[in-house]
Amino acid sequence: MPEPTEIPIIMDVDTGVDDAAAIALAVRLPQLDLIGVTTVAGNVDVERTTENTLRVLSALGCSSVPVYRGMSRPLARAYHDASEFHGVSGVGDADFAPSPVAAERETAPEFIVQTLRARPGEITLVCVAPLTNIAVALALEPDLPKLAKRVVIMGGAFLCRGNSTPYAEYNIWADPEAGSIVANSTLPITFIGLDVTHKAPFLKEHWEPLAPRTENEPKMIYDLFRRSFVFRGRSEFPLHDPLAVGVVAFPDLVTTELWGVTVEAGIGDEFGRTCLVKQPESPKHAVALAVKTEEFLDLFRRTLSLV
Repeated sequence: MPEPTEIPIIMDVDTGVDDAAAIALAVRLPQLDLIGVTTVAGNVDVERTTENTLRVLSALGCSSVPVYRGMSRPLARAYHDASEFHGVSGVGDADFAPSPVAAERETAPEFIVQTLRARPGEITLVCVAPLTNIAVALALEPDLPKLAKRVVIMGGAFLCRGNSTPYAEYNIWADPEAGSIVANSTLPITFIGLDVTHKAPFLKEHWEPLAPRTENEPKMIYDLFRRSFVFRGRSEFPLHDPLAVGVVAFPDLVTTELWGVTVEAGIGDEFGRTCLVKQPESPKHAVALAVKTEEFLDLFRRTLSLV
């Protein structure tokens, strides 16, 4: 029988502690072929997210994966970072050496559009950041929904509490106008929201044994998560972005239902809120509502040699 082919993916990131872990998972899963990474302002500003991405790829021995700098602010709102959670650098207590390469000249939306036009129906977008780049790409190429094979988005809090406000998850809250544009499109989306990512945490008891490890990935994960477990005193770290990557390779890690999705993008306390709707005219998207926690955590730990 022929060998199964790798799934070509573009990651859209705001690197970010869990983005860095997700990039590591993406390059180490043999089922995936990371053909490019696009960056956007989010957890930290776009200059830092771009530099962090380059450095993480270099640390993983993947400097050949091209990186494209994206949008520096939300479509219509002031920019608010998440450095409280990710640290000023964006990558917690980790210290990555400079990359030997720089970002590409094309912008992130241009790269997304050009690549999907060149390879229609082949590319999966893995979006683990505010959706600004994707909204701009949709404006550049209205046929983007016909060109993408699949779009997996880490974003939303559908039947649970948000993490930026009581109602909203950060990636959607940071640019709700972009989130609304993307949710209202016919892109073939799977939403991986807090409903499932909060059920897939990396535990402190799994992190502590990594302290003496000197191999690349165990040391990287130990350094990335140290701020959360030590400075912030947490007992677990939800693997938001890595779960989205895992679902690309293994869709049955989550149970989904088809729903219309709306994003509150007006004024008031509930902007960024993601709602499930049944209107027949609303595009239907797969929304993850349950996760095989132990299977995913085993995949994450074994793929990155953490056990």
